[in-house]
Amino acid sequence: MTPNCHITEIFHLYYRPQFQQQTKLRFRRSMEKIMMNQATTAATPISSTTRWLRWANLAFMLYLLLLAVSMVGSGFKLATGDQAKVLFEFASHPVAGLMIGLVATALIQSSSTVTSIIVGLVAGGLPVETAIPMVMGANIGTTVTNTLVSLGHVRCKEEFKRAFASATIHDFFNLLAVAIFLPLEMMFGILEKVSHWLVSPLLNTGDMSMKGFDFIKPITKPVVSAVKGPLSTFGDTFAGVALIVLGIATIFVAITVMGKLMKSLMVGRARDILKNAIGRGPIHGIVSGSIVTVLVQSSSTTTSLMVPLVGTGVLKVRDVYPFTLGANIGTCITALLAATAVSGEFAVFALQIALVHLTFNVLATLFIFGIPFLREIPIKGAEFISEMAIKNKAVVAGYLLAVFIFIPGSILALTA
Repeated sequence: MTPNCHITEIFHLYYRPQFQQQTKLRFRRSMEKIMMNQATTAATPISSTTRWLRWANLAFMLYLLLLAVSMVGSGFKLATGDQAKVLFEFASHPVAGLMIGLVATALIQSSSTVTSIIVGLVAGGLPVETAIPMVMGANIGTTVTNTLVSLGHVRCKEEFKRAFASATIHDFFNLLAVAIFLPLEMMFGILEKVSHWLVSPLLNTGDMSMKGFDFIKPITKPVVSAVKGPLSTFGDTFAGVALIVLGIATIFVAITVMGKLMKSLMVGRARDILKNAIGRGPIHGIVSGSIVTVLVQSSSTTTSLMVPLVGTGVLKVRDVYPFTLGANIGTCITALLAATAVSGEFAVFALQIALVHLTFNVLATLFIFGIPFLREIPIKGAEFISEMAIKNKAVVAGYLLAVFIFIPGSILALTA
């Protein structure tokens, strides 16, 4: 019997009638503390000098993110010229765009990275209507991380059942959100219209620029120009592609390092928010999930944090559901930050696609969680797949491969 299974037996003992109320309360608090420590990296005391250095490093990584998004946008315009729409004709079908976002995020395991890249592409001329399904796909692709985390409980059947259900509830919610909002977007353009309304105050007559609000360009343009100059000697197409590749690589590095720095600086505070939110209702859970995700700059971290807590019985699947929805909303901050790096004629569109990400997640939360029948679908789906998984472990591999690899790959092949 594994140590995890011993923990499960302790919980069975905890629920026996002979435990008195005071003992149970002390026991619960102790177990919550243990599981919180298992679920997160322990916060190591650091000196004030080290802390300031980390904050300075974080500020530099934020600058790198803004710089990288500018590179992607500049490179895209340089490489495509007036042919941007032709280049992305293969992604003009909404389902194809959805699959591109899904596969890219599942492979990179960071929706923040993918949405930041999408912001850069829109800044370079990619139409907003083409980018919207990609953002939806990124929402689905990011759920693969916490599903993989749940595999850590696979040796103990009951723990794995709970952990896998808590992980896949994120999958089913985002799949349901796309199933509802993608057809609505295709028919009525709801997200495009709402996001356009949100950015409309920034629109100048006859000019789709944000020059009056641009405070990023002065600190990013000199570096982009310095990089672009030597590359342009090899031709515009080569220079553009090189800038895109360099920008994407820099986005990946910046967000990865930002995530690690935010965790080291904020994980204690995030854990406190999480503990204080337990049992305070769904609205508090959604808000807390959003705050924690903004603090650690990763929805995958927030949702993965929940998995061991549910697996070991500290929380129930229904308890973590609101946190998951909050994580969806909180992760939108990165794309909004990335959009501030954009200048020029497509600047408003870059901000618009970042707001699409936020609007989609907020509306999905209000619509699905607000309607009792729809609210139960992700829970029922997660419970069903977890029941199947403990009966046959091959279901887990089949589920991951089908949802994140085979089905998206097949659809992309058919729509190419």
